[in-house]
Amino acid sequence: MSERAAGSIYDLGYRRYEGRRLGPWDAVLSLYVHGLRAAFGLGRRTRSKVFPMGLAVVAAIPALGYLMAAAFIDIDISDAIGAEDYFTSTFFFPPAALMLFVAAVAPELLGRDQRHATLPLYFSRGLSRQDYALARYASMATALLALTLLPQALLFFGNALVVDSFGGYFQDEWGQVGPIIGSSLLISLFFAAIGMVISAQSGRRAFATIGVIAPFVFLPIISGVLVGVVENFIGRLGVFLNPFFVIDGFTYWFFDAAPDIGEGHPLNTADFAGGWYFFFALAVTAIAVALLVRHYGRRSL
Repeated sequence: MSERAAGSIYDLGYRRYEGRRLGPWDAVLSLYVHGLRAAFGLGRRTRSKVFPMGLAVVAAIPALGYLMAAAFIDIDISDAIGAEDYFTSTFFFPPAALMLFVAAVAPELLGRDQRHATLPLYFSRGLSRQDYALARYASMATALLALTLLPQALLFFGNALVVDSFGGYFQDEWGQVGPIIGSSLLISLFFAAIGMVISAQSGRRAFATIGVIAPFVFLPIISGVLVGVVENFIGRLGVFLNPFFVIDGFTYWFFDAAPDIGEGHPLNTADFAGGWYFFFALAVTAIAVALLVRHYGRRSL
């Protein structure tokens, strides 16, 4: 008879994990924080930070310029830049910077996962497809909110420094804080929804970037033709095709202010109340987010 095989048992020191087990919400939070860092190139090479940080500076140019001027010359508070004008067509730099920021960041947040086939790894754990889409969208919207709130905060405090009484300005203008936050939040949600749902359609960064920029370039042209040429209700509805006029409309509505624009301006020609633009922006945002969630819910991996 052959001898029985002998074996050795080694103590490799394996121990059961006794720490806190993270759940789906922790996975969503981690993905959200990762997306927010990626939006500004944090944790990556220096050149990845240049473009998003540069666009943040461009968005703040009117506010920074005003503060620099106020530091050297006396400026009457009546000549100050109004918060209701900052992200409207009065200054083209800030909304254009937001558009370019979305076009640069949204394809980065979604396209990288598609190109490197990391989506199956995300979905193999506690993170659902809906959670993934909403976490990425929240990262994009929060990054935009930083760009929209910071310049207006600089303006608000800058205006307070221009007047004789710092505390008196806060007491008189405290009512602007709510409209500033509300308009900035809706602009961020609106632009982020448009950019993310378009970027999700292609994993190739160049295609996604062009796709995001296209509606902001071509839709205003179509909008101008409809409002200016078609003299009926359908033509007036063309003003809603221009994303920049939409944010003009609901921003002035938030501040309960009348835009300082000429009679031939499309907003005056269309003659819609500000609430129309507010509800239109909410509807577009909700539809775009629903389409984003649906896209990842039906996407084959």
